[in-house]
Amino acid sequence: MQAKDKLIVALDVDSADRALSLFESLRETAGMFKVGSQLFTAAGPDVVRQIVARGGRVFLDLKFHDIPNTVAAAGVEATRLGVSIFNVHASGGAAMMKRVAAAVSEVAAQEGLAKPKVIAVTLLTSIDKVEAAQIGIGGEPEAIVSRWAQAAADCGLDGVVASPQEIKIIRQAVDRPGFLIITPGIRSANNASDDQRRVLTAADAIKAGADYLVVGRPINRASDPRAAAVELVEEIEGALAAAV
Repeated sequence: MQAKDKLIVALDVDSADRALSLFESLRETAGMFKVGSQLFTAAGPDVVRQIVARGGRVFLDLKFHDIPNTVAAAGVEATRLGVSIFNVHASGGAAMMKRVAAAVSEVAAQEGLAKPKVIAVTLLTSIDKVEAAQIGIGGEPEAIVSRWAQAAADCGLDGVVASPQEIKIIRQAVDRPGFLIITPGIRSANNASDDQRRVLTAADAIKAGADYLVVGRPINRASDPRAAAVELVEEIEGALAAAV
């Protein structure tokens, strides 16, 4: 992949018009666009259809977490929407992850659709050890992420969403070629971390082995979103060149 293909811009905005405007201005700079809870709730699935119809690739970030049948049905509809990636919560359990992986493969084959990558959310980047303990998840964040990444791989999922600080731990835990790691909590060297606690710069995340980087506020709240995206792509390019 080229450096720009590793950048997923989070369209965390409150309207389809704003999202599509960002998409059009950034489509030559970024390889994929994330549609998350805010935009999907505001604009519905049609905004996904519009981006896909215009040639864009979509990461549907709705973090499905429910009983296996419900999540499998949602995964089928995500496949029909034409998204490239969507995610579920690893904490939903093995039965849920296995069921959605099977359902997506089945509907893609039956209906001649492109099969999206199904990935598992491990531990949200806003959660540290103290907060994990408060909600009943014991252990260091690294250990939690390692367990859930292994579970996702064992259930046939294509990868995980994880903090960039856990990339190396996941690579050690999951010995499977092509297992994807998508990392939010990414900042340019010049950006603040906001409310995310386990963060790295784009260059550091690439050097650690991330496949895709999700970037939202540093781009969509910038005075010049395209310039901010270009800056991040240049950081990615530099990290890739240094790794050769």
